[in-house]
Amino acid sequence: MKAMKQEIFDFLSDIEKNNNRVWFAENKQRYENCKENMLIDFKEIYNQLAESDALEPMKAYRIYRDVRFSKDKLPYKTNFSMYVGRLQPQNRGGYYLQIEPGKSFVGGGFWGPNAEDLLRIREEIALDNELVQILNEPTFKSFYGEIQGESLKTAPKGFDKNHDRIELLRLKQFLFTKSFSDEEVLASDFNRKVVEAFDKLRPFFEYMSDVLTTNSNGERRF
Repeated sequence: MKAMKQEIFDFLSDIEKNNNRVWFAENKQRYENCKENMLIDFKEIYNQLAESDALEPMKAYRIYRDVRFSKDKLPYKTNFSMYVGRLQPQNRGGYYLQIEPGKSFVGGGFWGPNAEDLLRIREEIALDNELVQILNEPTFKSFYGEIQGESLKTAPKGFDKNHDRIELLRLKQFLFTKSFSDEEVLASDFNRKVVEAFDKLRPFFEYMSDVLTTNSNGERRF
């Protein structure tokens, strides 16, 4: 397994130095082999995660970049990545894993909540302190650190700019990431560590799921 992962790292390092279609065509079989081996790990992680959570089908992202609207015209990504959403409508949130030399990480949360969901989240944050308690739980905080995401420069419309939880109320995204070293990725227990990292997000996801499936009176919407 370690040898296969090292081959994947070697390929991704090479494509970073040779990000062009001619080189990729000459190394297409290397890519196919790496993709197949990476999918084995992705599926193993998915299956382990599915033992304790209700999941949507796994999505493994293509290595080909969409350059139509990007100033960066390099044709290929330099990573392998996957995303798994939790089974809606009762469960909300999603898990992300990216494998890249020196830049591997897991993440999860809410990248682009729609206006209705964002308002509902803010209503709940303004109402009680439960999210703060989840974010400050020692094990969670020591592992994931601070919540991340784009934020408004001022208070959202209808909310007090002097609210005790104004920093959370200003958020437009609710994200967490955890980096892994190359040595950790190459280790035999990496898949298990990814699942454990995803499991640590569960209290946050359960809170968000409860909020987004109820109205401000606590009545079920779904």
